[in-house]
Amino acid sequence: MTAVTTTDLVVVAKEAVADEVVALTLAHPEHRRLPDWTPGAHIDLILPNGLTRQYSLCGSRWDAHTYRIGVLRDPSSRGGSAFIHDTLAVGDTVAVGGPRNNFALVPATKYLFIAGGIGITPMLSMLAQADLLECDWRLEYLGRSRRTMAFTEDLTGYGDRVSIRPDDEGGACDVAALLASIDDDTVVFCCGPTRLLDAVQRCCGGWQVGRLRVERFVPKVQENAVRDTAFEIELRRSRRRVTVAPRQSVLEALRGTGTSVLSSCGQGVCGTCETTVLAGLPDHRDSILDDTERAAGDCMFVCVSRSLSDRLVLDL
Repeated sequence: MTAVTTTDLVVVAKEAVADEVVALTLAHPEHRRLPDWTPGAHIDLILPNGLTRQYSLCGSRWDAHTYRIGVLRDPSSRGGSAFIHDTLAVGDTVAVGGPRNNFALVPATKYLFIAGGIGITPMLSMLAQADLLECDWRLEYLGRSRRTMAFTEDLTGYGDRVSIRPDDEGGACDVAALLASIDDDTVVFCCGPTRLLDAVQRCCGGWQVGRLRVERFVPKVQENAVRDTAFEIELRRSRRRVTVAPRQSVLEALRGTGTSVLSSCGQGVCGTCETTVLAGLPDHRDSILDDTERAAGDCMFVCVSRSLSDRLVLDL
């Protein structure tokens, strides 16, 4: 797996961009260049209260000295978004990991971007890239009301390629009708609340693999693990064997033997704990990989995924 390093950055700006949404701008305290990133990438924010949260980069990828993120105050916050809204201030230092990209903009003839609420954040850099490449694209931006929809001013220059659809003005969007109207060569990118993502995925169930790309901020509901018995993991590089108990995660088993594996979300949504699989069949239980990547079976996210086979061989 790839090591994830962290860098201490300073909050240089904090502004309200919609009801319950703030934008943070981060920079190096010595004005150094920050690691490059690609459209759809996110960073880990390691907060002073000890929590780690993932946020999509929504600034200009050509700005080498700042990162910008948008943070929605989650009504069921476990302490992350509430801390950012209420406590984190300009001048404070936070550790940042990444950037990483589990939602990359793949080449396509046409794009349809569907953003729900704060799901607009990864889309902003994608729109800029698609526009730069003179691609055929449009954005459907859904939300409860205009006052809750962040970054609408950033979209004004795109004209009628952007449709802003607040529920309180035109009612809820008919997702099925929206998707039924697109051409077969259109790739759809969707990010937003679980309700929207589930509806889009139901409508696209019969599509060719790869035409729909989604990013989830919370893990999708999983069925019970296929295997409810113990299995063995071989660590090829360290020449060790580890037994994973029925109700134990692979990550817990590895750490129990002193094996160091970086992890962040613990829910299979951030990608930090991605590990190469050399042999065996993983039981993928993450919310990141698409069907093709799952079928390949050459990697897994050890915080949530398990094994279909008696033994897995990992590149650890």
